[in-house]
Amino acid sequence: MRLLIVEDNHELADWLAKALTQAHYTVDAAHDGEEAEHFLELADYAAVVLDLSLPKVDGMTLLKRIRRAGSKVPVIILTANASLDGRVAGLDSGADDYLAKPFEMAELEARLRALIRRGHDLASPEIAVADLVLNSATRQFSLKGEVLSLTPREHSVLEYLMLKAGSTVTKAALSESVFGFDAETDPSAIEIYVHRVRKKLEGGAVQIATLRGLGYMLRAA
Repeated sequence: MRLLIVEDNHELADWLAKALTQAHYTVDAAHDGEEAEHFLELADYAAVVLDLSLPKVDGMTLLKRIRRAGSKVPVIILTANASLDGRVAGLDSGADDYLAKPFEMAELEARLRALIRRGHDLASPEIAVADLVLNSATRQFSLKGEVLSLTPREHSVLEYLMLKAGSTVTKAALSESVFGFDAETDPSAIEIYVHRVRKKLEGGAVQIATLRGLGYMLRAA
C-alpha cells in the first residue's frame, strides 16, 4: 500500500519513510503543501500522514482542499500542537485521526492499519480469499495455514490485490501502489512481480487471474 508523508522536517520525514518502508509500505514524502497537492493529483494513496506546520500551503488548508476535492483518503495529523482546540479543528476539517509529537512508531503504524481497514470497510483484522489469509494487524499472509514468505514488493502486490479481491485491478493502478515516485522501474516490472506471487500461491485454492485488456483479479480458484 502506498502512503504519503507530508512533513517539512526532512530528517523526520526520512525517518518515517524508512520505518514505514521497512513495514512493507510504499512511501512518498512531500516537504511542503504545494508538493503534497501535486503528489495527491498524481497518485492514489491508502493514507496520508500530515504535519500542520508546512511552508507554502499549511497543513490545515491542505486538508480542507483535500476534502473539498471530494477525496476520502484517510488522513492522520502529526503535530506538536496537541491542544484540545487544535485537535477539534483538525478533526472538524476532515482529519480521521490525530497523533501528538513525540510519538511511538508502533502507535502510528497501528493507527494507520486501523484507518486503512476502515477505508476498505473491513470490520475484522483478518481478510480471507479461499485458503489465503491476510492478518491486517500483523500484515502477515498465510496460505493453507502456513506463513507465506514474500519479498517487500511481492507483499505490496498481494496486499493490494487482496484488498481489492473480486474486483478488477488495472496494471497501472497496481504498479502505482507498489512503486513510489523515486523508483526507476521498467513498465513490465509489475508483470514480473505478479508472476512471482503466482508461483508462491501454487497449491492453494486462490489465483491471480489475468483479464486481458483490463488487468488482474484475485479470486478463489
